Amino acid sequence: MKRAPLSHQLLATSVMFLVSVYFLLPVWWLLVSSTKNSSRLLDSNAFWFSDQFSLSSNVRDVFAWQDGVFARWLLNSLLYAGGGALLGTLFAAAAGFALAKHPFKGSGAIFSLVIAALLIPAPLLALPQYLLTSAAGLDNTFWAVFIPSVVSPFGVYLAKMYAADSVPEEILDAARVDGSGELRAFWAVGLRLMSPALVTIFLFQFVAIWNNFFLPLVMLADNELWPATLGLFFWNNAQNQTNYHLTITGSLISVLPLIVAFLGLNRYWRAGLAEGAVKV
Repeated sequence: MKRAPLSHQLLATSVMFLVSVYFLLPVWWLLVSSTKNSSRLLDSNAFWFSDQFSLSSNVRDVFAWQDGVFARWLLNSLLYAGGGALLGTLFAAAAGFALAKHPFKGSGAIFSLVIAALLIPAPLLALPQYLLTSAAGLDNTFWAVFIPSVVSPFGVYLAKMYAADSVPEEILDAARVDGSGELRAFWAVGLRLMSPALVTIFLFQFVAIWNNFFLPLVMLADNELWPATLGLFFWNNAQNQTNYHLTITGSLISVLPLIVAFLGLNRYWRAGLAEGAVKV
């Protein structure tokens, strides 16, 4: 295989370096700012640590402010994102598997609707969802945010496309010959072979729910039910300059579960993608 010229390699490396700096610089600023108290936040050296390292005191202040409501917000975010991503991944896997391996009359039209749903921005659906939950008496409850979170058109699309290529009919036929029903074949065979796609769906769904802002803003009036994103928004609007460190440190803390989820699932993702890539 012919290698690219050195100049092209240097150009590609330089572009990737600039892109990496572009994405990582805000994270670096957030990390550095979380170690400063409010009086040091507006100093001239915004991208480097000050002589007073205040991260531990800032974290204590975040969890003590307003009777420790931030811990409740973090728990709400974990319940919304963790439970919603888990159920959303399972429902998407089942729907995608059925569309790929059990075609029926109208399945093509349903899949077209799924693709069309991908083109609709989520904030546009917030008001209709609120009207539906309000009619059902679920507004301003945990379920008003949780139920819409388990629906993932992207997950159904990815699961369908992946199941069509990664789950051979021969293996399903063998499971049926051994006495497995369709549900057991899906649970024991389909889910295992679709694991790389399922990890991808879970990560995308987890991040989307965790960062969701507009839906909780529309659905929830009780601040005990707010996720961390919504709570930090109101903190930022309500606090004066002396309390900016609470919002910044809270933002850093709220990013940590996303990092843990990605690093924790990354090895399963890579292992699943590489499995079967080399035939012996």
